[in-house]
Amino acid sequence: MKFTDGYWLLREGVTAAYPAQVLDATAGEGTLTVHAPTQPVRHRGDLLKGPLVTVDCTAPMPDVIGVRVTHFDGGHPRSPRFTVAGADHEPVVAVSGSEATLTSGALSVRFGRGEEWTMDFLAGGRTLTGSGRKSMGFMETADGHHYVREQLRLDVGTSVYGLGERFGPLVKNGQSVDMWNADGGTSSEQSYKNIPFYLTDAGYGVFVDDPGRVSFEVASEQVSRVGFSIEGQQLQYYVIHGPTPKEILRKYTALTGRPALPPAWSFGLWLTTSFTTSYDEQTVTGFVEGMAERELPLSVFHFDCFWMREFNWCDFVWDPRVFPDPEGMLRRLKERGLRISLWINPYIAQRSPLFAEGKAGGYLLKRPDGSVWQWDLWQPGMALVDFTNPDARAWYAGKLEALLAMGVDCFKTDFGERVPTDVAYFDGSDPERMHNYYAFLYNRTVFDVLREHRGDAEAVVFARSASAGSQQFPVHWGGDCESTWVSMAESLRGGLSLGLSGFGFWSHDIGGFEGRPDPGLFKRWIAFGMLSSHSRLHGSSSYRAPWLFDEEAVDVLRAFTRLKHRLMPYLYQAAHQAHTDGVPVMRAMVLEFPDDPGCTHLERQYMLGGDLLVAPVLSPTGEVSYYVPDGTWTHFSTGEQVTGPRWVHETHGYLSVPLLVRPGAVVPVAAAGDRPDRVWADDMTLRVFRPADGERRTVRVPRPDGGAAVEVTVVRDGDALRAETTDASLPWGVEVVGGPSVRAAAGTGTVTIDLSGF
Repeated sequence: MKFTDGYWLLREGVTAAYPAQVLDATAGEGTLTVHAPTQPVRHRGDLLKGPLVTVDCTAPMPDVIGVRVTHFDGGHPRSPRFTVAGADHEPVVAVSGSEATLTSGALSVRFGRGEEWTMDFLAGGRTLTGSGRKSMGFMETADGHHYVREQLRLDVGTSVYGLGERFGPLVKNGQSVDMWNADGGTSSEQSYKNIPFYLTDAGYGVFVDDPGRVSFEVASEQVSRVGFSIEGQQLQYYVIHGPTPKEILRKYTALTGRPALPPAWSFGLWLTTSFTTSYDEQTVTGFVEGMAERELPLSVFHFDCFWMREFNWCDFVWDPRVFPDPEGMLRRLKERGLRISLWINPYIAQRSPLFAEGKAGGYLLKRPDGSVWQWDLWQPGMALVDFTNPDARAWYAGKLEALLAMGVDCFKTDFGERVPTDVAYFDGSDPERMHNYYAFLYNRTVFDVLREHRGDAEAVVFARSASAGSQQFPVHWGGDCESTWVSMAESLRGGLSLGLSGFGFWSHDIGGFEGRPDPGLFKRWIAFGMLSSHSRLHGSSSYRAPWLFDEEAVDVLRAFTRLKHRLMPYLYQAAHQAHTDGVPVMRAMVLEFPDDPGCTHLERQYMLGGDLLVAPVLSPTGEVSYYVPDGTWTHFSTGEQVTGPRWVHETHGYLSVPLLVRPGAVVPVAAAGDRPDRVWADDMTLRVFRPADGERRTVRVPRPDGGAAVEVTVVRDGDALRAETTDASLPWGVEVVGGPSVRAAAGTGTVTIDLSGF
């Protein structure tokens, strides 16, 4: 939200009060409180008027500093609030005549006590950012609305990322971004997943601890500042020091929650009924058999909305006209080794039998007058489940438990963005703050049911809406994209932006959702989709079975699905890193190469884990341009080498895509490509790419069953490459790409390869 008219003036009707100088600073137990009048204090008469700005600083964990800016503190506490974790940490507070500081780990906040207001954040001997003259303030508009605003400086060349899943440019400089979840597709400035956290390449990130409509002006209202504001009397934010982007994400997700680890089977191929297509058990069986006949590995089959009767969404009852024997059908599908996913949403249509049940029980969201809130958009007369009511959560969860008992494995938790504000919540939550937070409660409710009945290792959803903290409940997908080349590119931007906002796992609709892709686009999207963390074939009014496009699409899907399955020991390592450190599986190039200016704006390529570079083909001609960072990289499939830093222009057939391996990488590859959840260490091959003398790499290969991981250490010492495993019970091998290789029988714990002449 913009309050100024250029540099000098305020917008018509806006009044502003800015801290002018520090009046006093008080050190508490791990806290620093600063009071600042909004006019210079020249004599006692200046102490008789307000406003007075109160700034409280805390430190929930090392390298993180919380700042709370308050005008009036007499209001009722507003809920909900994000859950922010803390650590056993005591910051250092010092107050002198010239400055007041609070230090947390390597990060300090310093208030100058001179004649002008200064608040700076410092680390590593330099100033990261700060709030100066006319930055922090209380703003009031002509209609009487009161806002608290902060503006933090941007240094020359600093780029800003994150703020959720956003489909415009990856670098947010120059953008105005409001945190307000909306069902707006992938081609607008709206977002299903608004996250009030931004990341910079200058050593810090900022999390605004408010689930409501936070308005960000990223180098827009003031081109050298990031501004953020909320309506109300108090603003809370945290500055997070890295120094690297990965470290910033690690600390941000330590504050707001780390992603759960999805089960290995969820990384395989998902096929759906699509949305408005006609389908019954015969249709589903035909798709499943068609995949098997063509030797196309399939892990999950998903039933979209019309598994339930029309106008009944949701009643959680199979439509008996098309699925007369759901238990038998699910049993038959599961006998084929498939997992089952069902579509759900948090809405109850008036025709659903659950509407009267929910109304009688007080489980539906109400208007202030006590009546049930309803409208006709999406489902006639639909209401929303009030997830602030514990009984409503239990009621909703009970409907899902019956489906799990039937054999369902997971749920696609669709919608949750169009949440009204003219309502009264059961627990008294503020409707404006609940608009975004609703997605968190909805997905947590479903995820908790899965955890309880399937166990932590098996819980997974396919979620569309999110708020800060929702990364704990993976997986998330990009929503309704069009079947076009530009929409494939915008989907990728959204996924990379979400990854820079603390989310570890992301997917998208292969081929696009709206419309029917032409065969060329569909085949290119397959390569991109199978080289994403999660992979789903899904459409709106047309099916996504590959043989409906052409036979080459079948070959492309088979090749890339098997490739992903063979890469699972590598990908599950990356999944574990997302789970333990908050670093996403799909990574914007700047996350891995923050010191390479060539990576700052890259948004058409990404790192899949830490060692694989992927550049999806986004043109019908097969042409693709991508940037290779420093070093000699190797094409995974061909062994061809490319030395960077430089741009590369190539033309690819449908069975190939730029997939390059980082210099010195050790990539574990499974022997079989038929499924994603085998025991990967059985006959695994470690592919070693251009190892430098003295280089040492340890590869941790998880077990999909949750057993002890296998660790293999690879060391090059002159002309000898030595590899040693912690589990010699299984056969394994080492391949130096472009050089020699060796196979080791079960019982062999160490192998050595002669690299003379290599």
